[in-house]
Amino acid sequence: MVSSVLDYLSSGANYVCYVNGKQVTYTTSVKYPVIAGGVAVRQETTGSVKAMMQLMPLKIDKVGAASVLLSGCGAKQQQQAAGATQVKAMKVLQQDAPVSSEYAGQIVGRDEVKVQSKVSGKIVEKYFHGGDHVDAGQPLYRLDSRQYESAVLQAQANLAQSQATLSNAQTDLYRDQSLLAADAISEQTVTTQQANVNAYSAAAAANEALVQKAQQDLDDTVVYAPMSGQVSVDDVAVGTFATAGNTNLVTIGTIDPVFVQFSISEAEYLKFRNIQPMQSGSGNPLDVTVKLSDGSTYPMDGRIVQADRALAQNTGTLTVKALFPNPNGLLLPGMFARVKLTGETIPNAILVPQRAVQQLLDKTFVMVVGADGKSESRSIELGQQIGSYYIVKSGLSASDTVVVEGLSSLTEGKDLAVTMVTPEEMGFSFDEDTTPFDTMTSSEANSGDSNS
Repeated sequence: MVSSVLDYLSSGANYVCYVNGKQVTYTTSVKYPVIAGGVAVRQETTGSVKAMMQLMPLKIDKVGAASVLLSGCGAKQQQQAAGATQVKAMKVLQQDAPVSSEYAGQIVGRDEVKVQSKVSGKIVEKYFHGGDHVDAGQPLYRLDSRQYESAVLQAQANLAQSQATLSNAQTDLYRDQSLLAADAISEQTVTTQQANVNAYSAAAAANEALVQKAQQDLDDTVVYAPMSGQVSVDDVAVGTFATAGNTNLVTIGTIDPVFVQFSISEAEYLKFRNIQPMQSGSGNPLDVTVKLSDGSTYPMDGRIVQADRALAQNTGTLTVKALFPNPNGLLLPGMFARVKLTGETIPNAILVPQRAVQQLLDKTFVMVVGADGKSESRSIELGQQIGSYYIVKSGLSASDTVVVEGLSSLTEGKDLAVTMVTPEEMGFSFDEDTTPFDTMTSSEANSGDSNS
C-alpha cells in the first residue's frame, strides 16, 4: 500500500518513512520533491477515495528526493509494511556438473543425389514408387527410344559404307604397288592412292565412334539408380519430357546413418575445442544427443564427424555435423532437433537456479538468507549454464541459502519469512527450466489483489 501510494504521488525518489515507529525506505523510478503538508490520495477505479495519508518532509536532497514522515496509514497496512517479507528459498547445490550446451539443428542425409537423364525424351515407363528403397544399378525410368534406335541404324549404315570404300581403296593400293614394282606406273600414282586409303580409314573410324555414341544414347534411355537409398516423392510422372542434364527425375538419399547439422559460436567452439581433433581420432570424446520436436530424446548417441574449416563471415558461427545411426528410419532429412553437446565434468561445482540470479548494470548478484534471518545481497561470478542452473565460480558456498521466489521488491536487510523448497517443487532440472518465471510469492500476489 505504502509503496503504491508513493509511486502514484511522485514516481521516482528514495523516501524514508516511519511506520509504527520504525524507519522504512521506499524507492521509486523518478525523483520528485514532496510538498510540505501535501496529502496523498489513493482512489478506486470508480474515482472514490480509498485511503489518504499526510506527507511531511524531513529532508530534501540535492536532486529533489524527499525524506517524508508518513501518517494516516491504516493499522493493517502498517503491520504489513513492518512485517517480514515472504520468500521461497533453497540450499545451493554442490555436485559434479557436466559442461554441456544445446543448439538448434536439422537432420540432413549423409548422401543425396538428384537423378537426371543423360538423354532427352519423353518418359514412357517408371519402375518404382515414391518412398521405395532402391539399390544401385536398379532401373528407375525408361525414355522413348525410337529416335535413338534410328540413330544407331543410321550410324551403322554410314560405318558400313565407309568400311566398303576403305576396302576398295586398299585393294587399289595393293594393285598399284604391284604395278610400281614392274615399272608400269609412276610412284606418284601409288602415293596418291595411299593418301586415299588413309582418308577412308579415318572416315571409317569416325563413323565407328558415331555408332558407339548412338548405341550409348540408346542405352541411356533407361535411367538407373546411381546409389542405394530411399527415393523421395518428388518423382516425375510418366509422360513428362525429360531434358538431358536439366530435368530432376527423382531424389535418392541415404537415411542410415544421417547427419545432424548445427552451428556454434566462436566462444562455444573454444569451449568444445576438441571438436576438430576428434575428426582425426584425437581429443576427448563428446557425448552428442538429440531431442526431437515432440520432446522425446533419440535413443542413440552420435559423434562429431565434420566441422567447417572456418567461421561463416556473415554469422560468425562454425558449422558442425554429427553422425547418428538410424536403423529404424526415425530420423528423416529436414526434421528439426535440439542438439546437446556434453564435454568434461566439473567436480564439486556450486550451482544456483537461474531465477535466483539478478543483474544490475555490470553487477551480478543473488539474495541469500543471512544468519540473522535478513536478506543479504551477494555478488557472484557466473560460469556455464546447465539447464535451470548456473555454475557459480565465486561468491557462494555450499552452505548458503538463496532466495528463488519473492525477489520483485526485496532489498538488502529485510526481515524474511522463509519457506524452504526443493528443486523438484520448483520444477528445476539439469535439462531445461520449463517453469514460468515468477518473482512474486503467492502472498505478494494476493496482497496486491486486495489493495487494488
